[in-house]
Amino acid sequence: MRRISSGLRILLTAFGVFAATSLAQARSSAPGEAGAALALPSIPDGKETDLKFYAGDGGIVTGREAMEQMAHANLVLWVAGNQFFAMNDVIAAFQGQHAGISVGLITLPPGLLLQAIKADGWTYGGKAYRGRPDVYASVNLGHLRDLKKSGLMENYLVYMHNELQIMVAKGNPKGIGGIDDLVRSDVLISMPNPVSEGIMQFYLRKVLERHHLWQAISGGKECASCQTTATNWFTAVHHRETPARIAAGQSDAGVVWKTEGLQALRTNAAVESIELPPQDSLRDEVSYAIGILAATPHADAARAYLDFVASSAGQEAYAKFGFVRATEAELKPRPID
Repeated sequence: MRRISSGLRILLTAFGVFAATSLAQARSSAPGEAGAALALPSIPDGKETDLKFYAGDGGIVTGREAMEQMAHANLVLWVAGNQFFAMNDVIAAFQGQHAGISVGLITLPPGLLLQAIKADGWTYGGKAYRGRPDVYASVNLGHLRDLKKSGLMENYLVYMHNELQIMVAKGNPKGIGGIDDLVRSDVLISMPNPVSEGIMQFYLRKVLERHHLWQAISGGKECASCQTTATNWFTAVHHRETPARIAAGQSDAGVVWKTEGLQALRTNAAVESIELPPQDSLRDEVSYAIGILAATPHADAARAYLDFVASSAGQEAYAKFGFVRATEAELKPRPID
């Protein structure tokens, strides 16, 4: 047998290290590629506008083109999807301070994003896209704690707040006044799913359980895109689906973030929002957390982005869409406990 020269051995070793180091730099391949420890989650159908690539020259593409371009981005962000309507302004403000940086963005439920991080990618349109983001943000620190346990994140900061409200059809024809009305037999509801929607996993479910309504709404099911009872539908991506279902007359009400109700009004949707008391809105509890993935190849850009969201310009970019600013203390990075 011919022996491999030391020079060739070094070259092969270097190539192997290079091939294994890309995290945020996604590559595409056939679904079901061997070697994947976890099944890749799928990008939900019809969510093309939750996939965006912002070129350094200001151009924006969505859907498949964005997924293809994301492999070449200088910074990749995966953030809780209920921020989707703010992100064009947020990214524009960031790029205004960091000229030439291109940004890949996915805005989907944070639990689904977490699944993709653990699996190291997605399937979308018949292809697998391997890779992780540089920065991940959720509506609760719990998801980031999960990443710490996996050795994928160490530090975080809280960068804004929100609260729960009930979205109803314009004029509130069913006279819905609070959480207890969601189990009335004449009220059809659209609710975030308990599988991947952070709003349900960390906040709404405990409100429903405190009101002893969880079983009546879930029907004992833990699913997404499913009819759990005669009156309840669990969404796949609630921030897109609930306003559309209410406007189309498929649902009478659904619990959403306050900012989503404001966004619906900005788009002249035929809906309105019902404010809830503090114990049900959880306005003093909801905190959005953000952190940098370990071993990211774009560490400098990732740190620049976290510095931006903690700055007055970053806070203003979110605040104008109804998000509540974080305090100075919350905006300081700290270890995940």
